[in-house]
Amino acid sequence: MQETSSVTLDRLTKDELADNLQELATLLHACVHDGANINFILPFSVDDACAFWRDRIMPALGTQQRFLFVARTYRSSDTAQLVGTVQLDCDMPPNQVHRAEITKLMVHPDHRGRGTARRLMQEAETQARRLGRSLITLDTTTGSAAEQLYLSLGFIDLGAIPAYARDPHEDRLDPATILYKQL
Repeated sequence: MQETSSVTLDRLTKDELADNLQELATLLHACVHDGANINFILPFSVDDACAFWRDRIMPALGTQQRFLFVARTYRSSDTAQLVGTVQLDCDMPPNQVHRAEITKLMVHPDHRGRGTARRLMQEAETQARRLGRSLITLDTTTGSAAEQLYLSLGFIDLGAIPAYARDPHEDRLDPATILYKQL
């Protein structure tokens, strides 16, 4: 566990994900409804978000090939709110075991601009180094605030793929920027 100011970072296990399922679903739901282009489109319910965490992520956490980091803020000495998350996917083919992929960086819309996303990314990068990974890759919507964050963290822009993913709110296809960072 790492703590700075009022935000605490933790890595969740498969069982801990189950214990935090509702909070994770609420976070994902809020981010998608705020326009985050993270693979989901409207309509998107809290039940859809629960199913994602339960059916897609929980089994992957059991393999020790995917790592889930969460950020919590404390409103009082014993009440925490889950406000952010990021995943480090290390389930790579045999010729790519030197790399990992960042997925689903999310910070609740009410808690953005406080350094939480940066801290989550740094924690994922630290885990990648612990695992002996020398390269991290990711994709993000071109022109997004997330793209600027990744660039500020030292990621290199490889370019954009046009019409990569559908916007969660509008009937349009957005480009995605592919980025990497050597560790």
